[in-house]
Amino acid sequence: MRIGEINRKTAETSITTYLDLDGIGEADIDTGVGFLDHMMTLFSRHGRFDVRLSCDGDTYVDDHHSVEDIGICLGKAFKKALGDMRGINRYGHIILPMDETLILCAVDISGRAHLSFEADFPSEKIGTFDTELVEEFFAAFVRSSNITLHIKQLSGKNSHHIAEGMFKAFGRTMKTAVAIDKEFDDEIPSTKGVL
Repeated sequence: MRIGEINRKTAETSITTYLDLDGIGEADIDTGVGFLDHMMTLFSRHGRFDVRLSCDGDTYVDDHHSVEDIGICLGKAFKKALGDMRGINRYGHIILPMDETLILCAVDISGRAHLSFEADFPSEKIGTFDTELVEEFFAAFVRSSNITLHIKQLSGKNSHHIAEGMFKAFGRTMKTAVAIDKEFDDEIPSTKGVL
């Protein structure tokens, strides 16, 4: 069972996270940030990850602390669930269309934290959600999981579609990268012998 559970409490947020890498895409999400609930549900379904996530955050200030800390917790849950990463594909990529939007997403579960994020959101808000927080989520996830992630908006005019395309692409890309390669299921996918 490749499962990661993370509980994290700070002066700004209290978060519980459960992740099953080998699930069926069931999501029970309550982040306190409506748009992020939607994105996390899409991520879970498209990655086929079972995710239970709840956050009690200081959203009376704004959504920043909750979004960033959820990224931290989910990234840590992935790292924990992957263990020594024996047998994983390691790499994944997709070019995903969402109506007029086209998103490139590529990942290397490398043990090295790096985010390359290129997007041009036409609006500063999606409902009450600050679009700049999309990058903040991915940056927090990358730092805490030690992966290399590239997300690039190739086209798009609707901010909701752009964000949604990113989270769907991220789910599908991570699904490929964490999947076990049955031909090499006892190998660490690195010439170093460790990731």
